[in-house]
Amino acid sequence: MKPFLLIFLGGGIGSVARFALGRWVNVFHSSSLPLGTLTVNVVACLLLGFIIGLADHRQVLSASARIFWTVGFCGGFSTFSTFSHDNLDLLQQGFTFSLFLNIALSLLLCLGASYLGLWLGKSI
Repeated sequence: MKPFLLIFLGGGIGSVARFALGRWVNVFHSSSLPLGTLTVNVVACLLLGFIIGLADHRQVLSASARIFWTVGFCGGFSTFSTFSHDNLDLLQQGFTFSLFLNIALSLLLCLGASYLGLWLGKSI
């Protein structure tokens, strides 16, 4: 029962953090590119890589803390469904360049952020 509670709490906190960060980023731009979602996904990948790096290579997190942060917080914080919706919206509005730019940036930046986070977690 404890893992479910940790996931529930972490997911709730992660969801609120996702909403706040996405909204904050969107205040500062007016393009058709959904930068709030992109930013949240890159940060989520960096954070997940970092947490896994710490947990696997530095062994500084308990099993409970790892479940809370990875499955709970990062699971609630990441936004793949929003990413998909944003891209469908761009396609339907005819923003083809923004659609492909968002997909490419999301893939490249999120993979890079995951790698960087994992490296940082191992290096600390």
